Amino acid sequence: MLGMKMTLAKIMIALRCGRRFLPGWVPGGLLLPLAAFAPVFAASAGNVALAAPATPPSPPLRQSLDDAWWTGPMLANSAATLPRGHFLIEPYIYDVSSRHADGFGSQAYILYGLTDRLTAGLIPVLGYNRMQGAANSTGVGLGDASVQAQYRLTRFHAGSSLPTISLQLQETLPTGGYDRLGNRLSDGLGSGATTTTLQLNTQTYFWLANGRILRMRFNVAQSWSRRAHLADVSVYGTVAGFRGNAKPGNAFFVDAAWEYSLSLRWVLALDVTYRRSHATHVDGSALADSAGAPAIAIHRSFGAGEAFGFAPAIEYSWNANLGILVGTRVIGGPHTTTTITPAVAINYVH
Repeated sequence: MLGMKMTLAKIMIALRCGRRFLPGWVPGGLLLPLAAFAPVFAASAGNVALAAPATPPSPPLRQSLDDAWWTGPMLANSAATLPRGHFLIEPYIYDVSSRHADGFGSQAYILYGLTDRLTAGLIPVLGYNRMQGAANSTGVGLGDASVQAQYRLTRFHAGSSLPTISLQLQETLPTGGYDRLGNRLSDGLGSGATTTTLQLNTQTYFWLANGRILRMRFNVAQSWSRRAHLADVSVYGTVAGFRGNAKPGNAFFVDAAWEYSLSLRWVLALDVTYRRSHATHVDGSALADSAGAPAIAIHRSFGAGEAFGFAPAIEYSWNANLGILVGTRVIGGPHTTTTITPAVAINYVH
């Protein structure tokens, strides 16, 4: 390195003195001596570049909450409430398909913001059953409708670990047909029992390493059903001449859902569910035959078990207020009929 410095000093002196050291010098005459030192200059510059610390890559741009539009996953209810005076309409069309039957249906959420913290609404259900080896439904009928109210306790804020948390109370009413079905068991679209469901809903947001948003919901629910009075053929397997009642078992339900924002308009969603149901009890009596023989007491229990499910879906939004969801729910488990339910929903918020 010292020798190179001395050589550079001599060149600088020669350049300053001009003809004194290089008689007959012209500008082009300097090219050859400088060319001889070009490898030395290049190596020196390379050493300097290697010695400089590498600049770390810039972190990915963090997606803004305003840069993500959602319809919500297929199953998990939102913990958010509507602003006062605003409403949401979300109709679903689906087919609950099992090995021997298809239950075509429509379920619509019609919700209204009473206050910023309190949202209430109605969930009507329509259905039509197609059964293998038996008569189909006589037509589209009304299922069990529900009314619900949801009160928001907390709200998520960026930078905080506290999620949005809400309490939801839902009352399902026995508006669908369930007994006196004659030879058309497929007309049974309800349970005949009033069911109360108390549910805790939570929702939060995570930013992944690539800067995109992952929205998560985690909901826990417990339901209690009252007795249904039965006559003749019913959805509980009773026959003509039966008189008695059924007590559906209470149920515990958990739903975890994730939504990944691919872009402003596109979202991938997944629900994972677990349900534990207690046994349903049927008690009553039925005539032994049409000749008026003594009644036979009937006591049955069925329906207890656990069920696991998952529901992948894809969401697309035309704007912040209007979107569509397409997905499929799969449910199965011990002592549980496996069902596959493709569904499509339109989500509109005003």
